[in-house]
Formats: sequence, C-alpha cells, structure tokens
Amino acid sequence: MPDESNEHSNSEVQHNEQNESGFAELLRYTLAGYIGGLVAGVILDTLGFQRAALGQWLVRTLGGEAESIFEGLFALRQRILRKSASIAESYAWGKFLGMIAPWIIDALSRLLGLDVYGVEGFYIPYFYAMSDQIGANLAGIFHFRQETGDWKTAFRRYFRHPVMLASLGIILIVPIGLLVARLLGFSPTTQVATAIEIIASNLCWIPPAVGWLTEKRHVIKSSK
Repeated sequence: MPDESNEHSNSEVQHNEQNESGFAELLRYTLAGYIGGLVAGVILDTLGFQRAALGQWLVRTLGGEAESIFEGLFALRQRILRKSASIAESYAWGKFLGMIAPWIIDALSRLLGLDVYGVEGFYIPYFYAMSDQIGANLAGIFHFRQETGDWKTAFRRYFRHPVMLASLGIILIVPIGLLVARLLGFSPTTQVATAIEIIASNLCWIPPAVGWLTEKRHVIKSSK
C-alpha cells in the first residue's frame, strides 16, 4: 500500500521546484530586459539619437516591461490549456494588458508639449515601470471578487495576500523615488540615462519573489 504522507511530501517538493523554476525564469527575462535596455541606450546614444522619442520608447519598454511579455505568454498558455483561472493567471493577464497604457501616456504628453525631461515628466517612466503592476493589482482584486462573491471579503483577502501587498507597496513607493530624483536634478537627456532610470524603477520582480518565498516557507513548515 503506498505511503500517502510520502506521496504528499513528494508532490509538495515538485510544486516548490516548479515555483523556483518559474521565478528563476522570470528573473532571467527581467535581467534580459535590463541588459537589452542598456545596450539599446548605448547604441542609440552612439548613433546620435540621445533624445529620440522612439528610442526612449524602445529603451523603456525593454527595461521596464520585458517580464510582462513573458507573463502574458504564461497567461495565454494557461488559457489555451483551459486550466481554471488562478490568482497567478489573473495577475499575469493584468500585467500584460497594462503594458499598453504607458505608450499612450508618453505619446499624449509629448503631443501636449509637456517637458518630458523635467520634473513634470516624472510620471512617464513610472507608468512604463508600473502600469503592468497596476494592471496586475486590479486584476488580483477582481479575481478575489469573482471567487468570493462580494467586495468586502475580496478586499479582506487582498490585504492578507503577501503578493498583492508587495505589489501595492512598490506601486506607491516608486513614484516618490522618481519625483525626488527629478527634483534633485536628474534628467533622462540620454538614452543610457533613460535606461538607468527605468531599471531603477522596475521593481516588478519583488511581488513574484515574495510569492515564491511565502510558498517555500509553507512547504518547509508542512514538511516538519
């Protein structure tokens, strides 16, 4: 007769290994985006396109949203496989759909003649770095609402969920850092400076890291 406790332990180990693999893959895509943004910045600066709007779009998209492309592919794969919707899938869809917002905000700001390099333009890199995270956060809330059936219980679960709280934390902290940097005189007048600004702002790897660490801690506790 098979040992049920051993089977349960083995399934937990496999689940934890899958989470570690997924988080490692997310980190690889985030790092690739950081490197891609910097390399693009160096090339564009060398070619004399220090303030090219399309160049900044490319640098900020690579440095701020590379992991969202990966998570969007994950969500699409889950949907194709017709697996039941999970908080992870909702979170990923929110991030993927949130990618488009900063492109519109950036274009409108330039068309309206705002100084995108000065203090008043601090919000542009914020949305490149965090709009996907805002989308993920909202998707998470609606996921809890769908699961629980009422908003009160949904928000109670939201404020007890470590990944959602980590997401909310970086959404609130990043704009303060960007504003302070601009007030102190920083200006993304080169593509490399643009890349550095977006990389420093893109903390979207933190919520998945919190989720991975939380699940790992649960596995360790349950195995004792």
